[in-house]
Amino acid sequence: MPGCTQDEVLITALECAERIGITIRALRLYEQHGLISPRRTSKQWRLYGRNEMARLNEILALKTLGLSLRDIAKLLRKQPTDLVQMLALQRDGLEDTRRRAERGLQVIEALQSKVRSGAVASIDDLTTLARETKMTEPSKDIRAWRQYEQMRPRTEIAVDAALLADYAGAYATEDGTISVVSDRDGKLFYRIVGQADIEIFPESSRRFFMKALPVQISFERDANGQVTSLVHHQNGCEDRAEKMDLSQALRVEQEVTKRMQDQKPMPDGDRILRRVIGEHLRGEPDTGSMSPSLAALVEEQKDIIQDELEKAGALTRVAFKGVSQGLDIYEVEFEKTKMEWGIALTFRGKISHLYLRPTF
Repeated sequence: MPGCTQDEVLITALECAERIGITIRALRLYEQHGLISPRRTSKQWRLYGRNEMARLNEILALKTLGLSLRDIAKLLRKQPTDLVQMLALQRDGLEDTRRRAERGLQVIEALQSKVRSGAVASIDDLTTLARETKMTEPSKDIRAWRQYEQMRPRTEIAVDAALLADYAGAYATEDGTISVVSDRDGKLFYRIVGQADIEIFPESSRRFFMKALPVQISFERDANGQVTSLVHHQNGCEDRAEKMDLSQALRVEQEVTKRMQDQKPMPDGDRILRRVIGEHLRGEPDTGSMSPSLAALVEEQKDIIQDELEKAGALTRVAFKGVSQGLDIYEVEFEKTKMEWGIALTFRGKISHLYLRPTF
């Protein structure tokens, strides 16, 4: 068949629907929305090959996140199927479902044992049961498809260099994370206070992206055309930051820079880190003390972190190592292992960055 490789397998609409487990009507609907374009025989029968099957997997993965066909069409328009990202999305979704199912089963088994012993289920027991056996989490689904969109390839375009000066300045999120945007030699640079500048490239007159990381920055204007805020898109989150006084932002940055030069820990950093470790060990991290984007990640990973801490044994020692990229780095010793933890606070006292890794 013209345009096909010799070893490519093509199947009919009926075969495609039966193999995937959908209806022919659904295939036609996806085609009407421009999501798939099956090839045709001389008699106009539709044929589906590898590319169409990959796209169908992509569509079905996004549908499980609650996206409408209109949203999916907008997301995938003029974009080839990214098999790597699609597989990552499906794997994350299935692993999250498995973790939630395991937590739910543990709650059910504990409550069954309690009832068998003759005890009465309390209100706390029943609310925990309802929460842990609910198999849908819309907020996480929204983050998942946002992350999928943020990971897609971006295309740089040319924009009027005069626009760049409008975007320069300092911005702060509600929790106190500060970013600085600089216009230099017809290029735009972005940095979180205490970190290095990263060039951002335009994909539209107001939307920019990093080539080094799957991060996008979009700028917003008010009714008078003045730039008032930006949105930082990363890890499925969208953090809005309002424009702030640049001199105040630079003073905060100077304090962070001086701490890095002097290798001096932030005040009360040891106590804060110990508190965070204790919360994670109990499986109850205080996400209210964190920036929204960090809170979302911690909520997703709290079970994994709790498991690692339980294996590590009792906390025996916390020692400050230094300051790097605005984060205080600590060596943390437990009965059975050692870890490195990094933590940073915003100028408003919220935890903005947190990481841990084993050391050997």
